[in-house]
Amino acid sequence: MSRKVGQIIARGEHRWLVRVYLGRDRETRTRIYHNRTIYGSLRYAQAYLTKRLHERDLSRGVEGLQVTVDEFLDHWLKTAVKPKVRGKTYGDYAAMLRRYVRPIIGARMLASLSPLEIQATYQDMIDRKLSARTVRYAHAVLRAAIRQAIRWQLILADPTQGVQLPSPHCREMSVLNTDQARSFLRAAAHSPQECLFAVALTTGMRPSEYLALCWRDIDWDRGTASVVRSIHRHDGQWMFTDTKRARSRRIVKLQTWVFELLRHLRDGKCSSVASDSAFADLIFATARGEPINEEYLVKKHFKPLLLEAGLPNIRLYDLRHTSATLVLTVGVAPKVVSEQLGHASAAFTLDTYSHVLPHMQEEAAAKMEAVLMNGTSR
Repeated sequence: MSRKVGQIIARGEHRWLVRVYLGRDRETRTRIYHNRTIYGSLRYAQAYLTKRLHERDLSRGVEGLQVTVDEFLDHWLKTAVKPKVRGKTYGDYAAMLRRYVRPIIGARMLASLSPLEIQATYQDMIDRKLSARTVRYAHAVLRAAIRQAIRWQLILADPTQGVQLPSPHCREMSVLNTDQARSFLRAAAHSPQECLFAVALTTGMRPSEYLALCWRDIDWDRGTASVVRSIHRHDGQWMFTDTKRARSRRIVKLQTWVFELLRHLRDGKCSSVASDSAFADLIFATARGEPINEEYLVKKHFKPLLLEAGLPNIRLYDLRHTSATLVLTVGVAPKVVSEQLGHASAAFTLDTYSHVLPHMQEEAAAKMEAVLMNGTSR
């Protein structure tokens, strides 16, 4: 069989190396091959070669010979990612690739990209002391891009398969206990952002969700808030976007005292923001009527409150975790908590807050024992 078309090389008993010629590298002019070790009979190896040659004849992989990884990623981000995801997600994908993937393999030809080169990319990240979570996130983004390249028939196989990833490290969740939550709320009572922190701690909303709340989202008759959007800053511009997922759109019951704080805030509002402003209806806004920057909120208000109350140095997002932990601890059904948080499923909620389960199991066992032993004697 012609060497320029395909080749089967014996590598041992019932082991064969199948090589399919893909062309030449545009820069180095070296030959590019698709190589795969096949175990089994010669007939099985021949069948695999025939299949790959057929794909090659259908031009699968040929176009990819003339495309670098950088060129492909540019096209993928523009046509496959940007139209389908939120601006923040698009920015995160682009930044992840720009920082860690493109510098190592961006100049390589897409069709000749190998698992070994991808492994070297991840090893470079590990050598730079980046977390396992960052490495795995970069892998997830690159793998999504590569799989799209296969669907677009630019390459034959997935070079991200078989690479070794660092084991994920389970970070211990930082939450406030009941007494600490009370201390936080007492300290927040003297803050101009008292209402915001009350909503954050009692509803379990994400920061991007409660910072996007508008007055029209409050049902004053039922005492509820509708979570229907989030807010992000992209390319220097604020914009409303969809919630993280479809199930994140939800109605949250407000505690009575939080509802009264919102009413008081509404009655005391004297906004000078133009009524045609996209953010005129925001509940939580700056004095100029602009969305509140999360980083500014943390630095100017949240961290000083923690320090004042003598509380652990948690993240703003941990108020969401605190809310979920507290309601699970007092016996609220996980299904209800899942719906309040906008999780994909109750199973995800239980997995995320598994640290609460021992307490719940003890309480359940005690209640069950009371039912069974009531009126019985030994």
